[in-house]
Amino acid sequence: MPTRRDVLKVSAAGALSFAAFPMPAIAQARTIKLGYVSPRSGPLALFGQADEFVLGTVKSALDKGLQIGGRVFPVEIVSKDTQSNSNRAAEVTSELILSDKVDLVLVSSAPETVNPVSDQCELNGTPCISTVAPWQAWMFNRGSNPKTGFESTFHFFWGLEDIMSVFANMWDTVTTNRKVGGLFPNDEDGRAWSDDKNGIPALLGPRNYGVVPSGFYRNLGDDFSAVISKFKDGGCEIVSGAPLPPDFTTFWTQARQQGFRPKAASIAKAILFPAAVEALGDAGHNLSSEIWWSPFHPFRSSLSGLSAGEYAAAYSQATGKQWTQPIGFAHALFEVAADVLKRAGEPGDAGAIIAAISDTSLDTIVGKVDWKNSAIKNVAKTPLVGGQWRRTPNGPHAYDLVITSNQTAPEIPAGADFEELTY
Repeated sequence: MPTRRDVLKVSAAGALSFAAFPMPAIAQARTIKLGYVSPRSGPLALFGQADEFVLGTVKSALDKGLQIGGRVFPVEIVSKDTQSNSNRAAEVTSELILSDKVDLVLVSSAPETVNPVSDQCELNGTPCISTVAPWQAWMFNRGSNPKTGFESTFHFFWGLEDIMSVFANMWDTVTTNRKVGGLFPNDEDGRAWSDDKNGIPALLGPRNYGVVPSGFYRNLGDDFSAVISKFKDGGCEIVSGAPLPPDFTTFWTQARQQGFRPKAASIAKAILFPAAVEALGDAGHNLSSEIWWSPFHPFRSSLSGLSAGEYAAAYSQATGKQWTQPIGFAHALFEVAADVLKRAGEPGDAGAIIAAISDTSLDTIVGKVDWKNSAIKNVAKTPLVGGQWRRTPNGPHAYDLVITSNQTAPEIPAGADFEELTY
């Protein structure tokens, strides 16, 4: 786990340290408890790879407590690993609510995680803030809609309309027949992506792209021959979807072996992480994905003052690993939590915390998180761009993720043009 010294080394050049809240000594005061739920093992473990680092820096930021109404309250973070299992996600959330008596639940990473956690919180009237799942998968799959929303659960991230705009903007720069093979796993993401009304078929139609659905395939399978044949028969020159990381590795390896050569493959979820792309060897070059956070995003932490670039550098220095997108959103969860709790007043009032979340408009390391002015009840949308993985034979890492499309968020600089896949 990184020490305070680790983080301060990279912030010496003018960035604020994590002692962002000068406070008096903590008197006898009730401890505020934050629950944090994420997948740190199992097929979704790459989403939680940076959790230890983020929790360490957040604890440093909050080590003197939160000043609320003239008093200082200690803060305790209780973290739980879902093991990438939806049932376990619900179980550990129940523990946080009923046994640990947390004041606020924070949860990150994929609908398989955020939905069961949010459902448990909604059932118990417990305030919950979630992220890292398209808002449609979080909302529609839980039986609500943008006008109705929920009582105690809130979400910040982008939506399928945003990622499809990003992907189509990239595809528009190369010549294709505009036929997209849709990789749709039999899970929360797959159902949201494939939905004829709110999913990618409806969103891509107005951009003159047609979708050939894979059918709902079983997660963690070892044979994608039927899917590949369907895409070949459909003449697909583009592939998109939201498979698990190991499933895309299997699919992409078999696709190349079976002579399926699309001109673009824009994949959510599976290739967000350096380790997942490195597992493909040279076959990862110019694969594309959405980019929700990077060192190039022009935002700063409200907890520390560190820029996105400085925080990514802190992670690399502390861990020896390449930056990864969930770093920023895991950190932003705690930025929002601290801001909400300070505005909610005396701890222990769930209604006051819920009201404070609803009234949130906060600049964070991932951009503005704004429920107060959102047109979607309980959802705050964050900016999204797109990019490609490029081989870096002479660099410190096998691949770098380069921003190649920023029309949807011009404030985030692009670093290169989009390129067609080569074989």
